[in-house]
Amino acid sequence: MYADQRPSAYTGLDRMPIGGRWRDGSSGTVLPDVDPYDDTVLTEIRLADERDVDLAYRAAEAAWPEWAATPAPERAELFLRAIAILDARRPEIVDWLVREAGAVRERAEFEWHLVRSGMAEAASYPTRATGRILPGLTPGKENRVYREPLGVVTVISPWNFPLQLSHRSVAPAIALGNTVVLKPAENTPVTGGLLLARIYEEAGLPPGVLNVVIGKGGEIGDALATHEASRMISFTGSTEVGRHIARQAPLKRRALELGGNGPMVVLEDADLDLAADAAVFGSYYHQGQICMATNRVVATAAVHDQLVERMLARARELRVGDPRDANTQIGPVIDDEQRDGIRDLVARSAEQGARLLLSGDPSGPAGRVLPPHLLLATNDAPCAVEEVFGPVATVVRARGEEDALRIANDTEYGLSSAVHTSDAERGVRFARRLRAGMTHVNDSTLNDEANTAFGGEKYSGLGRFGGEWAIHEFTTDHWVSVQHTRRRLPFGLG
Repeated sequence: MYADQRPSAYTGLDRMPIGGRWRDGSSGTVLPDVDPYDDTVLTEIRLADERDVDLAYRAAEAAWPEWAATPAPERAELFLRAIAILDARRPEIVDWLVREAGAVRERAEFEWHLVRSGMAEAASYPTRATGRILPGLTPGKENRVYREPLGVVTVISPWNFPLQLSHRSVAPAIALGNTVVLKPAENTPVTGGLLLARIYEEAGLPPGVLNVVIGKGGEIGDALATHEASRMISFTGSTEVGRHIARQAPLKRRALELGGNGPMVVLEDADLDLAADAAVFGSYYHQGQICMATNRVVATAAVHDQLVERMLARARELRVGDPRDANTQIGPVIDDEQRDGIRDLVARSAEQGARLLLSGDPSGPAGRVLPPHLLLATNDAPCAVEEVFGPVATVVRARGEEDALRIANDTEYGLSSAVHTSDAERGVRFARRLRAGMTHVNDSTLNDEANTAFGGEKYSGLGRFGGEWAIHEFTTDHWVSVQHTRRRLPFGLG
């Protein structure tokens, strides 16, 4: 498509697409979208209000019948065109992730790959949404079950992996014949929504199929959750907001991926170098701002001290600073509120007895680059109980395997988890006793596959994302019975 030259960069990323028209929001508030590293203003967007939300749903509702009736091969071809556009615009997209989300370049590249994989997967969905014929009790009757699109889907996404966590719901929803109203996080409006809209618009997506509203959750969130046109809400974010959505929309289908407190258990026979690598990666990758991050490292007493020594050595070598520098491994957290919350949590943990082995003050032009922190604590310390969402690793000592299992499960969350042992089958047996949606044996809680699919247990959410699960989440069964022969009805009729 762009074999001879790189395409011109997208423009108009200060407006939002509703019904195929890129327009300003109707509120009186202008949002400066800033680079979290140095506060450079990237764009300014006039935010949406409830009137814009209603316009977006009406546009999605109007576009749905024709889009749902579009033949499956045509919907699949749209994603093949989008992949070509994504490939051509890779530097542009990666640069936006670095500047807007504070992602170090390697992580931004990784997110680009995740989105590309999601597009390729979505291209297969239109022909995989198959129905079935069920046997009936009545002679001459055939029971057909058609798999149909839901209608209008609401997607509310977070700022930490903005492009991927929006796209993993947007792509299957539209591939399966739905239309979408997307609200990205206010911190990442471009990477969380506007870039996707431009990409799919360029690929030929009809107007109204994907609509984006940029606004503050506290001002338009309830309007999104309760709008009568929406058949489903796909939300990724905090447990608190997820609970609120569930109360606001009890009769809508919901897929919620909420908070996490990922335990990584290290048993006495583990490869400690591998475990230390996994713990450092899982705790500090993207500044720890990932719901599947390793929040707690639970080490049995026999290996606790050796593991801590290895983790400390590795953490001290991590390079912090400007995410645009290819050598940087830890960049800025997203904003001042996030930074202050992380520092407060560490301080409270230390006050309550946690031992702080590694810490430091924030740096960088905007003061948001936090160095890696490492604490030794019990499982009731704030840094072990709460979701940290920052570059903080907490190691908890366990007496043995059963105590490690108890500690790992002693949390209200149940998203991602991991276990390290030299005996893989022992690891699987242990994994099956962990109360979590995902468990990885001899890997990090932040597993590559876990970034594209699945979900959590307990207060970490409900529903599943990605893969075959997405087909079931974004479609519904429609039972159609056909009576092929005349039969006598009750009451002597027929």
